[in-house]
Amino acid sequence: MTDNVKINRGLKGVYFERSAVSDIDGGAGALTYRGYSIHDLATQSTFEEVCYLLIFGELPSADALAGFDARLRAARTLPPEILDIVAACKNGHPMDVLRTATSALAALEPASQQLGEDAFIANGIRLISQVPMIVTAHDALRGGRTPVAPDPDLGHAANWLWMLKGEKPSADAARLADVDFILHAEHGANASSFAARVTIGTQANLHGAIVTALSTLAGPAHGGAAEDVMKMVQEIGTADKAAAYVKAKRAAREPVTGFGHRVYRREDPRARHMRDGVRQLGQEMGAPEWYEILQAVVEAMKPYARHGLNVNVDFYSGVIYQLHGIPMDLYVPIFAIGRMPGWIIQCIEQQRGNILIRPLTLYDGPAPRAYVPMSNRPA
Repeated sequence: MTDNVKINRGLKGVYFERSAVSDIDGGAGALTYRGYSIHDLATQSTFEEVCYLLIFGELPSADALAGFDARLRAARTLPPEILDIVAACKNGHPMDVLRTATSALAALEPASQQLGEDAFIANGIRLISQVPMIVTAHDALRGGRTPVAPDPDLGHAANWLWMLKGEKPSADAARLADVDFILHAEHGANASSFAARVTIGTQANLHGAIVTALSTLAGPAHGGAAEDVMKMVQEIGTADKAAAYVKAKRAAREPVTGFGHRVYRREDPRARHMRDGVRQLGQEMGAPEWYEILQAVVEAMKPYARHGLNVNVDFYSGVIYQLHGIPMDLYVPIFAIGRMPGWIIQCIEQQRGNILIRPLTLYDGPAPRAYVPMSNRPA
């Protein structure tokens, strides 16, 4: 009977639910949020507007966006106990600290226990604003600095850079951070979003699902690519060594970090916007060599594009963070800051007509056998 069961390892190619949020066409290399091209959103929209679009399903009017933005800015507060918790585990990895602090928010804010779509939206708006505060507070405390208070006059991305670095970012740097968050905001049933849906399937609250998502994102197979790319760039050192590096990796049948994607068979549509950002920020920061190394790797990898090994969005993200002087262990938390609205709407969708997600595993262990008492087992 079980001989005819097809195993889809990793649930590859399995549709488990319908979603009206993002559409990924891996063959064409296309991505839309709520029907809008990622290219239009990356070049014309803001992260706040994309958050609204993902959560509510439509682009906002000017008044609606202003009201939503006001709610985000008003939510830039943390219970004082959270800072105590962050300080107590300041020597931990930033993702562990972020997960722990997010879990503590569920215990410290009674509204986090509420279910229902309105409650998920309200809690989600708070979390979108609180997560970057936790990340920046931890980085300050572990460095012996006082956390920087949020600036109510700055937008989401600019305020994040302000809290992290203690200096106002340039308009171009703030815009690039904004685009980075937009590009990472949502991406279908990826591992962390699916994990969040599984949690909501048990009728858990939003904070519990976000903790699940954070735990899943922390795994290097999901959220660690940007950090790995930066390590690769540092290992290569100069653009003239890129071709030899790629040749050695391919000869050893080892992957070149930042190329290939579980979904896309052509270039990740998000990559072009980060590529332009690296070039511009590198010039602004007086460090164009990082971009030159990246492009030399891209050139060396061109012969393998026909095998689906095209550049993905994470190939460029790490260098942008490096140019800002951001520690490598913050790269995944930055991913989490951008992905917050995607996780939230995935949880809201799951809650509508909710069902417990319970796949099967095909047993291939021993056949039924008799229990052997301890006295009869071999010594």
